[in-house]
Amino acid sequence: MNWKLIFTLSLFGLAMALATVSLIPQHVEPICWLVIFIICAYLIVKNAPGKYFLHGFLVSMVNSVWITAAHVYWCTTYLANHPNMADMGKNMQIVPGHIRWSMLVMGPIFGVIFGLILGLFAFIAGKLMKKKPVSQQ
Repeated sequence: MNWKLIFTLSLFGLAMALATVSLIPQHVEPICWLVIFIICAYLIVKNAPGKYFLHGFLVSMVNSVWITAAHVYWCTTYLANHPNMADMGKNMQIVPGHIRWSMLVMGPIFGVIFGLILGLFAFIAGKLMKKKPVSQQ
């Protein structure tokens, strides 16, 4: 496992966590994530020693820590700029009346879901890209 790569790629998640609080509109966010997933999948295949799916999955799990922390901390601002999430939060509160606690519970669940997606992106990228064989001397 290349933990340095996983942590470094998770900084995309930190950047998105901060940017989605108030800078990136809700309708643009999926496009940004698609671009990030493609870049991450490419970089995983180029730099990971193998286990591309697992590397992608773990990047998203670390991302979920950054994103959950930012969204919980700036909850009011985040929900004001993401009305669909505010509506979903009202309907799906795990802890009624405590949206932040609900975010803390749901963050890792979203991390797993997006981890499966990024893992799949990395797995497919590994199949599509040919790595140069390492010459042994």
